[in-house]
Amino acid sequence: MRALNYLELADRLDRSGIGTSVAQQRKALADTDVELLTSPWRGGRPLRAAAHALVGDSPAEPYDVAHCNMVGPGSLAVARHARATGRPLVLHAHVTREDFAGSFRGSTTVGPAVEAYLRRFYSQADLVLCPSEYTKGVLESYPVSAPIRPVSNGVDVASLEGHEGFRGPYRERYDLEGTVVFAVGNVFERKGLTTFCELARATDYDFAWFGPYDTGPHASEAVRRSTADPPENLTFTGWVEDKRGAFAAGDVFCFPAKVENQGLVVLEAMACGKAVVLSDIPVFREYYTHGHDCLLCSSRAEFREAIDRLAADPDLRARLSENARGTAREHSLDRVGAALRAAYRDVLAGRVDGDSGADSGDEVATD
Repeated sequence: MRALNYLELADRLDRSGIGTSVAQQRKALADTDVELLTSPWRGGRPLRAAAHALVGDSPAEPYDVAHCNMVGPGSLAVARHARATGRPLVLHAHVTREDFAGSFRGSTTVGPAVEAYLRRFYSQADLVLCPSEYTKGVLESYPVSAPIRPVSNGVDVASLEGHEGFRGPYRERYDLEGTVVFAVGNVFERKGLTTFCELARATDYDFAWFGPYDTGPHASEAVRRSTADPPENLTFTGWVEDKRGAFAAGDVFCFPAKVENQGLVVLEAMACGKAVVLSDIPVFREYYTHGHDCLLCSSRAEFREAIDRLAADPDLRARLSENARGTAREHSLDRVGAALRAAYRDVLAGRVDGDSGADSGDEVATD
């Protein structure tokens, strides 16, 4: 089986959760019998593909099934090619109206148009993959007419190995001491920026947000305001060259996100054995258990209480951390690879309902 696993604008998404998710897909599939193709263009580039077309060759690489991870013009072109040539089409719903809102300036305003486009785009698929049952419900509410199957983004535990050795250098670099409350990833209001800042102002802990942020015309007012004038005990680090340093430097991973489709950084924090404090939102209730592998909070007061508890109770931190590592292991890349292989196999065989296809003989987990 030859699968086109395509991510348009890959060079611009390498610092994003989508880019990480796709990299993990490809690493997971490398251990299966799926032959992976990452560019639809013969020769790897549109100009080389055009040269092939001029001499009568097909500009597209041959593949059995197309799997697109974004929703832009490149993905639309691949989708149309797959439909025109009778090849199965899998579309991965990393983007929804709900998680697009609150990311960039004007992203909430254009929400209705985004939803209308996504409804049409995803509905053309033979199968839509998404990170959670929560996201499946969102897509069904649009409604997307194609079958929808949840598949965990997983976590690449190997990419985090040795993170402990980065603790001292990264804490020294960013002048962090004591119990450090931290977040990792792009700085967006959707990810709970305002709450994170308010918690820093209300406490004496060192806070750090490891990740890039935009202060240009595309940035939201909340991001520009918060990064320009943060609380004295809050550091916005910008891009860090090794994510292991971010997870090593912090002690309590605080993620007061408003909307997530899964939250890959949560799994990474858990894989590193960090105590995790999360918003009490549907997707986190789906994957995590309050008091077992995390603390779920519904208000700023609850977040502060949770952070104080964890700072004062090392036994609670240790118990949550150990259980969190177990949760992360349930989202291993071998399970992701099995689930993706099953999805490709099922669309090729015409089994395109939303079930995992686990009854057909392969060991599959869709988390």
